[in-house]
Amino acid sequence: MFTGIVEETGTVARIQRTGQSVRIVITAEKILEDIKPGDSIAVNGICLTAAAISGKTFTADVMHETLRRTSLADTKPGCLVNLERAMPADGRFGGHIVSGHIDGTGKILGIKKDSNAIWYTIGTKAEILDCIVEKGSIAVDGISLTVAAVNKNSFQVSVIPHTMANTILAVRKVQDIVNLENDCIGKYVKKYITQTSHSGITKEMLLQNGF
Repeated sequence: MFTGIVEETGTVARIQRTGQSVRIVITAEKILEDIKPGDSIAVNGICLTAAAISGKTFTADVMHETLRRTSLADTKPGCLVNLERAMPADGRFGGHIVSGHIDGTGKILGIKKDSNAIWYTIGTKAEILDCIVEKGSIAVDGISLTVAAVNKNSFQVSVIPHTMANTILAVRKVQDIVNLENDCIGKYVKKYITQTSHSGITKEMLLQNGF
């Protein structure tokens, strides 16, 4: 599990393609201090397993399903990536619950400065927007952000200077593709409501029976 608090940005050193899968080598510093092969690392919000560690790099295998659902398919050597180690049991919970399982991607439609903050407008598909609520949480490229506004085609986040300085949002441009992970609590609630609505359990029925 992750929290969406990015620890550092790394650089993609090499990408080795084999059929429909990829092996990616990433240069980093801070996150390599205490990881070992088999540990989980969020790379732009994607939970990957460190298969090998050598010097200041780690290597991870990326399966076809991950490439299909995320922006990693378009990543090239030299690209910066957000990195976060899995949360320790005694760590601070500074962001929100992030699983590292990407729901899909979005496209940056607008970037606008507002005093010391930067507003990003991100367009995405309806099934992702259905789980986004104003003032709720969303992970964008693995960054825990608060939703400032949402409509039927897009949502907006307002980013503070610290986040800009410590993540790859600083180099993102309009039309760039970003990874999105909905708040997992919202996804479970939506699933439960969808299932129970077909079983005859409704809000009205619960109220009539004293719930």
